[in-house]
Amino acid sequence: MRGLLIAFEGLDQSGKQTQAEMLRDRLTDAGRHVQLLSFPDYTTAIGQEIQRALHGSRDYGADVMQLLYIANRFEWKGRIVQARAGGTILVCDRYLASSVAYGEAQGLDGEWLQQIQRLLPQPDITFLLDIAPEVSARRKTADRDKYERDLALLARVRASYVHQAEQGWVRLDADRDRNAVAADVYAAVADCLARA
Repeated sequence: MRGLLIAFEGLDQSGKQTQAEMLRDRLTDAGRHVQLLSFPDYTTAIGQEIQRALHGSRDYGADVMQLLYIANRFEWKGRIVQARAGGTILVCDRYLASSVAYGEAQGLDGEWLQQIQRLLPQPDITFLLDIAPEVSARRKTADRDKYERDLALLARVRASYVHQAEQGWVRLDADRDRNAVAADVYAAVADCLARA
């Protein structure tokens, strides 16, 4: 069976982790081998540096931060390629589009951010779990990192995601019951698998 690379994108608190886990469980129950990935991966050296920056121990510019995020994904490149070739379905909580969305929101060139990620494995299907910045803030009121606290930034991030989604993503209203969202996710993945 062919492997797939599935990416969940959207603002913080849009349900990416929840939907990724629900999809993993449903595909596993259907007999598929599934691996869940979350970016950034804070267990790597680059991931630990990202975590320090997000919590104020480092003061990097937007370009350096996005290069760190991208390098963090490149740390996984070989494993993603091998797993997908072996029939594994990889489900990512954030992937390539996050750098474009957050980078554009901070004034970086979106085309540059896409180009420097072109050698990473590209998703077979990308979901945009779309919520308003105010919904994100309402869902998590404490311990928000520097990006999560900036609602104007999040509005620009959302605009970038919506624009990117026009490339053929599956855009879902994530301000709904999580089981309803999960049903839409699974239907789209089942369709992708049927066409594979």
